[in-house]
Amino acid sequence: MNNKLYGNLIFELSKEGRRGYSLPKNRFGDYAVPQELCRKEDAQLPECDEMTVVRHYTNLSADNFGVDNGFYPLGSCTMKYNPKINEEMAALPQFQNLHPLQPAETTRGAEAVCTLLCRSLCELTGLHAFTLKPFAGAHGELTGLMIIRKYHESRGDEKRRLVIVPDSAHGTNPASAAVCGLEIVEVKSLSDGTVDVDALRELLVRVGSENIAAMMMTNPNTLGLFERQIPEIEKLIHEAGGLMYYDGANLNPMLGAARPGDMGFDVMHINLHKTFSTPHGGGGPGAGPVGVRKGLEEFFPEVSPYHGNFAVAMRAYAYILTLGRENIKMVGPLATLNANYIKEQLKDVYELPIDTLCKHEFVFDGLKDKSTGVTTMDVAKRLLDYGYHAPTIYFPLLFHESLMIEPTENESKDTIDGFIAVMRQIAEEAKTDPELVKSAPHHTPIGRVDDVLAAKHPVVTYKQLQSDEQH
Repeated sequence: MNNKLYGNLIFELSKEGRRGYSLPKNRFGDYAVPQELCRKEDAQLPECDEMTVVRHYTNLSADNFGVDNGFYPLGSCTMKYNPKINEEMAALPQFQNLHPLQPAETTRGAEAVCTLLCRSLCELTGLHAFTLKPFAGAHGELTGLMIIRKYHESRGDEKRRLVIVPDSAHGTNPASAAVCGLEIVEVKSLSDGTVDVDALRELLVRVGSENIAAMMMTNPNTLGLFERQIPEIEKLIHEAGGLMYYDGANLNPMLGAARPGDMGFDVMHINLHKTFSTPHGGGGPGAGPVGVRKGLEEFFPEVSPYHGNFAVAMRAYAYILTLGRENIKMVGPLATLNANYIKEQLKDVYELPIDTLCKHEFVFDGLKDKSTGVTTMDVAKRLLDYGYHAPTIYFPLLFHESLMIEPTENESKDTIDGFIAVMRQIAEEAKTDPELVKSAPHHTPIGRVDDVLAAKHPVVTYKQLQSDEQH
């Protein structure tokens, strides 16, 4: 773009004395600011005219990629379409302008939304009761483990401190257990990525059944595979006196197909922002409602004095109402269909380490032809040139060149066919012109960055940037 404003920091466009906004006349009088709150020197703020500011941030916004721009096949994160009607409902003044401390008689509508959402989640998961208080998926995990711990303590069974976590689990599982004051023991997976039931039996004997608090499982697992041995696993854990915890991060393919409560799970959290449609790129906002089987609702902890992230709950309820009882049953089957379609169309040029029916996502182990030297990172960078957000790469850690693809249930066949064609084109480029792929991207505002340097030495302020340049 031939525009000198493009690519500069707003500070670099600053000119001393320029103003872009005139404050209205002071209608409130003058009030002394306590000396301890006063700055010792003026804040370092850019000085730009209005049009410079507008053009700068408009240019930046054009570089943002999201589901409104194009296909976003990011595995394990479910970056689905977020219907605008949901945003409109969450932004209604009657909801948006509520204060959590206003009189209860003035918030009956919001309370009704929370109650009806919880009923819907119970119906969809087969569990008895839900709390909306957790603010995120990991917060929901912690809440669920607090429930499990309190349950055992209420029975005088305080020695139960071990939580079994599969080696393929999300990293938040062992972290949440540790924060809750519990200990983690790992159970190995089979070559297909599912839990090794024989290894689980041996583990229960080795550590002692009387010490087991719970087992945490993600289903489908991180490889997008359905855990077929859940009935046997559930029986082993319950006979040992432990509880079953369901990580709902991968709930999409289950909707309309199977319910965690029917599988024998006692506690679960739902990443409401993933499965039920809230934009959550960049770390938020999120919500992690926790559901329990009958008898465990008395152990709900007060992890928040309010109903968590109410706007996320509002969007989720609007999404559920929009789909209705009939259409929400199609979420799981369509998510599964889309993922398997991509997998089957690409497995001749990308290495598929586990060639079986997947659910909502699957994992390639890089290109099938390793002789080109083109890595998963190279493929991801080249995708940017074609206008696609890259899938998740180098996760899960079970494979050296992991490429995790999740198309979600809402994408059309035309969109998916376009992605498949580009992936095949990149595989062909890797053979005929590998340097083209290795040096990608070529058509983005900046080229390939040093990811390690950016992670170890992030530049987070303009003042720091100036200092770095001087040295």
